[in-house]
Amino acid sequence: MTFPAPLISGNLIKRYKRFLADVRLESGEVVTAHCPNSGSLLHNKEPGLKVWLSRSNNPKRKLAYTWELAQTQAGHFVMIHAAGANALALEAIQNGTAKALQGYTNIRAEVKYGHQNSRIDLLLEKPGEQCYVEVKSVTLLENGTLMFPDAVTTRGQKHLQELIAMKNEGHRAVIFFAALHTGSRRFAPAAHIDPAYVQLLKEAARSGVEIVAYGAEISPETIELKYPLEVSIDRP
Repeated sequence: MTFPAPLISGNLIKRYKRFLADVRLESGEVVTAHCPNSGSLLHNKEPGLKVWLSRSNNPKRKLAYTWELAQTQAGHFVMIHAAGANALALEAIQNGTAKALQGYTNIRAEVKYGHQNSRIDLLLEKPGEQCYVEVKSVTLLENGTLMFPDAVTTRGQKHLQELIAMKNEGHRAVIFFAALHTGSRRFAPAAHIDPAYVQLLKEAARSGVEIVAYGAEISPETIELKYPLEVSIDRP
């Protein structure tokens, strides 16, 4: 995935009210940007952090700027725009990077399914088979391991319950962790943050829901999922 226009760099002043971030641009101007991430952004919201913004020319938008990337003090890049994970997962399936998800003849996004008024991120189809793929954006790095979630997620718990139900109905079900942080090639669930989610993830694995995780190469110009991560659902 390539950004359609050059990003604008600056330094984070603060992230607040969940979806707002004040940024000092290199010109010295201070702007308020939309923060397109509902998570806590743990370890990725410190004042002074190097960040990159996109700018929209749409006059109907309340905020022209969107916070896209950050760079940690250790030099790792992080994609803040969580919704980009779905597009990156789709790209990884289509270009063959996600080897476990090949061979499907049709892919649909945001399809209604399940028993709790849900929408699946990606529905892969071929004659005689449907594969339900739920995509999660991973931006938390702790102790050398990429982790999810970075905050308690009742929505994420619901998604796991839906995947278990799809698997029990005879379909293929996959949870796809898109690691949008370049700091590690290992992934584990964050039991210290949301133990209920991790217990459900383990239940999902026992039920036959597949767990895959891919890491990204990230720069202010392009982002692409490039390699599988080592996955352990038993790490603390």
